Amino acid sequence: MTPRRRYTGGRVKRRVRSHDFDNAGGEATPLIFAISGSNAIRGLPIPAPAAIGYSSTSPTEADVLTSTYVRRMPWSVVGWACALSAIGLAAIARGDELAGGGQLLSRQLEWLFLGACALVAATLPHYRLLRHVCYPLFFGCLLLLAVVFLTQARNGAQRWIPLGPIAFQPSELTKLAFIGALAAYLVHRHSYRRLQGLLVPFVIALVPMGLILREPDLGTSLIFLPVLFAMLFAAGARVRHLVFVVLLAIPVLPIMWIGMSAEQKSRIVTLFVQRDGGLAPTGDGYHLYQSKQVVALGGARGSQFNGQMIDDPQAYHLPASRTDFVYCLIAERFGLIGACATLLLYLALFAAGLRIAAGTREPFGRLLAVGVVTLVATQTVINTGMTVGLMPVTGITLPLISHGGSSLMTTAVAIGLLLNVGLRPGYEVAGEPFRFAE
Repeated sequence: MTPRRRYTGGRVKRRVRSHDFDNAGGEATPLIFAISGSNAIRGLPIPAPAAIGYSSTSPTEADVLTSTYVRRMPWSVVGWACALSAIGLAAIARGDELAGGGQLLSRQLEWLFLGACALVAATLPHYRLLRHVCYPLFFGCLLLLAVVFLTQARNGAQRWIPLGPIAFQPSELTKLAFIGALAAYLVHRHSYRRLQGLLVPFVIALVPMGLILREPDLGTSLIFLPVLFAMLFAAGARVRHLVFVVLLAIPVLPIMWIGMSAEQKSRIVTLFVQRDGGLAPTGDGYHLYQSKQVVALGGARGSQFNGQMIDDPQAYHLPASRTDFVYCLIAERFGLIGACATLLLYLALFAAGLRIAAGTREPFGRLLAVGVVTLVATQTVINTGMTVGLMPVTGITLPLISHGGSSLMTTAVAIGLLLNVGLRPGYEVAGEPFRFAE
């Protein structure tokens, strides 16, 4: 049946797909073309594909879809992500070398392969389908966060659910579920334009934060608030309301301090009583002391070009060097130049992600993109900041670089969702503006 459309004035551009038409054989034709100001706009019939010269030698529908997928793919995001992953492999290899051997590099290669598969899989279905499962996925993650308290503690924390030879960290998946649930709630709602309307978004963030703090995992819990504020701002919340909420939270800080564990308090106190030089301190101060020493041993060009500065293995000893403190290995291996270049790669990745968000007219897709970029950026700032004494020591990994299956898979799926939005920027027809006037 030939589709018709009324002309409503102005220049209208519409994308017409093959399933809009039936050819002589009654089957859909794999032809995609655009009509702009044509007879179809004026309500006149559109010629069938056979009448415009379609033949059996034309590309198949799969060829057209593949070509469109490759052409629209935001390859800059893929390139920056691959570059950061390569730096991570070099840093983990250096960590294995300093540790006198290890299997973490080979495991990281396996996780990178699985992560690449997860990334591609996340780009295939339309991201709008995620809206239908956001809430069930979010509540499922909250249930898993409660299940971790039934497991045996590891290193003084209950963060993992054992699954045979591997351990699953529900807080990693919760970060993505939170972004999806918040985006689904904020789409086409006006309530958060009022101060009292911010209550539900903050509840969506504070519930998983409270469960993660009890594990305890201070670093992961800190990620939710920047993501929440960024998505509220992108959705159109009033800046004065967000500032008021921040000011309102200041008197609550003493209550949060009382609720923190002794380990969390110690790490925050250590940030303000740092000591450089002399004997290495004990306790939580040791990690920070050693991380800054390993960074300093890299110099300007690193051991890759200048050789190892000290033969004492203890000078390079750093707990969790290939996971939480992997940025120290980058600075030691490639020096200050390599450390700064890594940060520039992250900035390029964030800029490419924000361009995807800015170019997306569909509200849910834009909020997803903003949430993913803020998530990765917050993790990067916290991780790199703690290695040089600007942030408290936490268990936050460096995205795409640190060793770890749960973290790497979560980041891969997050970037896959970002690419998914970039592939399908979408548009709104006669919808209300995404941002509201003050």
